[in-house]
Amino acid sequence: MNSEFSYSGTELDQAALAINWKAYFASRLTPYVIGRVLEVGAGLGGTTIRLRNSRQASWLCLEPDPKLASRLESTLRENSSFVPTSVVNGDITSLHADQQFDCILYIDVLEHIEADAEELARAAAHLAPEGVLVVLCPAFPILFSQMDYALGHFRRYTKSTLSAVFPPGLQRREVFYLDSLGMIASLANRLFLRQSAPNEKQVKFWDGWIIPLSRGFLDRLLAYSIGRSVIAVYSKPR
Repeated sequence: MNSEFSYSGTELDQAALAINWKAYFASRLTPYVIGRVLEVGAGLGGTTIRLRNSRQASWLCLEPDPKLASRLESTLRENSSFVPTSVVNGDITSLHADQQFDCILYIDVLEHIEADAEELARAAAHLAPEGVLVVLCPAFPILFSQMDYALGHFRRYTKSTLSAVFPPGLQRREVFYLDSLGMIASLANRLFLRQSAPNEKQVKFWDGWIIPLSRGFLDRLLAYSIGRSVIAVYSKPR
């Protein structure tokens, strides 16, 4: 990823429809999103708007696609916040060496980066003591489909493969899956539909029906052991 990066998929526009999904993962991440926050690959700002609250001192959005960065700035102007929020058209290498953050977010971003371990090592260098590095990615290589290719994904992760790309020296806080029922829907697409992108009706059905069932009882019943997405949280020692 760099400042010349141009996003080629429709993932962000589709993600804007996923209100219940954003609320679900936000409910699990909120305790970590405090202090000085860096969001890498902020896209259209859906995650920013969902997660910002009175617990942050500042919020910096990095977005490598210049067109998306411009749209992101418009979105943030339309959704004002007491949290000082800024946008930089760039990637993790655009930061000054001495910039530090209490929380660094990669939400559906790492799968787009070929050198994922190197990326997280660069991010970890910007963590303040006791700061957290939070990563959410699509889960399970068996689900890798034409849709992943179309969206520019290099891979999907398991708990173990995602944990393996975090740099040594960080401490594991938790690693878990979300949206177990959505995993079944993704498998159906992988085996039968073979779509390069979901349509609006399918996204709304997933968000309106599948996510509430996963969140309401199925994920807890399965102890967050499978899911369409995987989340890892690691922290820097004091």
